[in-house]
Amino acid sequence: MSREKITPDITQKETVKISEISEENILDCLQCSKCTAGCPAIHGMDILPHQVIRLLQLGQVDKLLNSETIWSCASCFTCASRCPRDVDISKLMEALRLMVIRVKGSNKLKVEKIPKLLQKNMPQQGIVSGFRKYVK
Repeated sequence: MSREKITPDITQKETVKISEISEENILDCLQCSKCTAGCPAIHGMDILPHQVIRLLQLGQVDKLLNSETIWSCASCFTCASRCPRDVDISKLMEALRLMVIRVKGSNKLKVEKIPKLLQKNMPQQGIVSGFRKYVK
């Protein structure tokens, strides 16, 4: 088995943009995973909250922009309240969603998908938030 060497690129254009939008310093994260332990929405995430910050630290924004995690975040701020370094992942998730939405025609929430989302135990707060932000 070979190991893949990942070189951090914190100066990557997208990472800098996300830090500017969210006004969060991603380098403050210690990877303690308290955010993930307290997250009520992890059942719908393919990348856990502490992994989101790690990928941002490594400059791997593309993996995040194509993940379900940024759309599953309920923005309940539980992660921020648990963080010993006051890193607010909810703000980072919002910045990632904005990066996707700002691309013309990228509306991720369709009315037809609501019943299916409710069956998957999607947090109602996330659905309401999605309608407020993403529906034209």
